Amino acid sequence: MDPAFLTIAELDRLYDRHELSPVEVTRALLDRTAAYDGRLHSFIRVTPEVALAEARAAETELMAGQRRGPLHGVPYALKDIVETAGIPTTGHSKLCQDHVPAQDAHLVTLLKAAGAVLMGKLATWEFALGGPSWDLPWPPALNPWNLDHLPGGSSSGAGAAVAAGFVPGAIGTDTGGSIRGPAAVCGIAGLKPTYGRVSRRGVFANTFSMDHCGPLTRSVEDIALMMGVIAGSDPEDPGSEDVPVPDYRAALDGNLNGLRLGLVERWYQGDGVHPDLAPAIAAAVEVLRGLGATVEPVALSSLRDYTDCKTTISTVELYAIHEPDLKARPQDFGRILRNRVLPGALIRAEDYAQALRWRTALAREQAQALVHCDALLTAAALGVAERADPNPPDGLVRVPSITMPFSVGGLPAIAIPCGFSRAENLPLSLQIAAAPMAEATVLRIGEAYQRATDWHRRHPALA
Repeated sequence: MDPAFLTIAELDRLYDRHELSPVEVTRALLDRTAAYDGRLHSFIRVTPEVALAEARAAETELMAGQRRGPLHGVPYALKDIVETAGIPTTGHSKLCQDHVPAQDAHLVTLLKAAGAVLMGKLATWEFALGGPSWDLPWPPALNPWNLDHLPGGSSSGAGAAVAAGFVPGAIGTDTGGSIRGPAAVCGIAGLKPTYGRVSRRGVFANTFSMDHCGPLTRSVEDIALMMGVIAGSDPEDPGSEDVPVPDYRAALDGNLNGLRLGLVERWYQGDGVHPDLAPAIAAAVEVLRGLGATVEPVALSSLRDYTDCKTTISTVELYAIHEPDLKARPQDFGRILRNRVLPGALIRAEDYAQALRWRTALAREQAQALVHCDALLTAAALGVAERADPNPPDGLVRVPSITMPFSVGGLPAIAIPCGFSRAENLPLSLQIAAAPMAEATVLRIGEAYQRATDWHRRHPALA
């Protein structure tokens, strides 16, 4: 049995029946990665010795009836800004190409305790912002649906590796859309949890006040399984929230009767939006209505408002993080990251303070909308995957972002596939968001949609 596109839930059941073993699965995925990733570049570093050792340990425990949970013996990979003890964590940057952490990030400790199998470290944009770049020590990842296109960013390797069948799940980070963007253009699922739901201790910072860690998988059910392991309070992360973690999988009952959903159509209308996107979202809405949900339009502020607010805050915080290296060794930054960070030195304190006040007003706007509905729906990307161009115009300033609003609000939001474009045959994606700590609601809606559709079961053919 080829495990390339088995889900975590399917692996879990096959392990229980002893029809597959963690060592068999790990070897098969390592072989697949070795055969195809030379062109995709989704991994910065594959760790076969670590993976096989952890797989053997998991197999021994499973054969002895010692079950740690649904990730026991399941391969995964990490965006290379998540620190791993004894394994280099580079941030895809020359500045950290020799950085070997002494400790694991908190979420890595949780994954190890769950018996998950680390396959390696994944490509990103430099420090989760500067990309896609061709002037770094490693090339940018490419999109497995079409190697002439990109897999989004900044969790670029995570999106590509999961879509390509190298791993069933990966951990990414999301500050303005860096999980949801790759998930959207790679045709997989990706969740940005509530701010503070998953610890960021041991993860390179991008924007202190908006950084999130979360999973990318091929199914929403698998997102629920991974969240059950990595979610929870961490007293050593000052941004962590001490809120009980529910059984996310138990919420997946396929029943949307009585749910009220608000559709934010304004955000994916107008110039620059792919012509196939609105029809795909409309068809997804009809599926949700058919499952028992009520869907009504909701009006929120423009994407430009949300994007300008988020970008002002991020640019200041990014500069604060990188200022010492920018002064000491600016030549070691990639061009794109350097150009995106340097303006932070020019933003006045008054402007930063006003942006924080603006953020509060925008977050309150979302909270008020969620008084009248259980979740919000919109697109997860305004188009399909961009072409791999070494000298593109800067996309982060060219068009507003449809993922940034829920970063500004700190809300849980998921991207799931909802179709393909006709001309390019590339994935299109639906975004679902809910109130703080209501990941279970987001997952319930997304999983019910996937029960009724098969977009998430379509996979790229690697040649």
